[in-house]
Amino acid sequence: MTELFPDIPARLDRIGSLDINFRIVGQGPPLLLLHGYPQSHVIWHGVVQPLSPRYTLVMPDMRGYGDSSKPPSDPEHFNYSKKSMATDMLILMTHLGFDQFFLCGHDRGGRVAHRLCLDYPAQVKRLMLLDVAPTRVMLERTDQHFARAYFHWFFLAQASPVPETMIGSNPDFFLECMLGGFGSKGLSVFNRAALRAYKDAFRNPETIRAGCEDYRAALTIDMQHDIADAGKKIECPVHLLWSEHGVIGKMFSPLKEWQDLSKAVVTGHAVNSGHFIPDELPQDLSFEICKFFV
Repeated sequence: MTELFPDIPARLDRIGSLDINFRIVGQGPPLLLLHGYPQSHVIWHGVVQPLSPRYTLVMPDMRGYGDSSKPPSDPEHFNYSKKSMATDMLILMTHLGFDQFFLCGHDRGGRVAHRLCLDYPAQVKRLMLLDVAPTRVMLERTDQHFARAYFHWFFLAQASPVPETMIGSNPDFFLECMLGGFGSKGLSVFNRAALRAYKDAFRNPETIRAGCEDYRAALTIDMQHDIADAGKKIECPVHLLWSEHGVIGKMFSPLKEWQDLSKAVVTGHAVNSGHFIPDELPQDLSFEICKFFV
């Protein structure tokens, strides 16, 4: 991965009870960048050059992903709840000496970012979310159209070892289906070295298991936490970007739905991209980040 992150070595630090793999680079206010499924911190490779002169970029693999620890499964799926994953990220930032920070999350990273804002509102100064609507909204409004478009939500959440076994029979095929199926131009939007990195990480059976646990948590304990915290709202300013070609913009109203969950101003708009905005539009994303995180 040296060609993607030249002169930016990966670190594996003990964070709480886990080892978290991450890269840190740049100068200026800290900006925590959280990836989604089925990827890793590698999604941010295209924004490092334009953003590192202005921000200290912290790019971790969340628990269960990339080279970070993959804790055991548990009956309640608490080990892969967004509450647990958000706490990891707070401990990481505290470990690095950052009491407050900017936060940007794509896909699953957006769900972790939402929970981080609810549980630790004093630490997050501004929040950017990429192609994600609130988990509870998406599940409560599920119909046949959404179920077909986001079939993986319900497939990955099936009881172990059904999805793990099926995916493990050909992990490259499943990964390419996920990445190519939600992009605006198939796999062509991905840097070849980045795609190799995604495949290398995803071939690990423990990564496959952990990804399934992430989605099992979403349909169970994460929903319980969201319902219990229905009165809590995001306190910092929020900016949204979503794909004009994707499910979020077509089936939901992301601006209104995040406004309903926020106390501060929420802005946002669609972009000419597929779901994987950091891979497909790194320059445009960098421009949006520089405008918002001030």
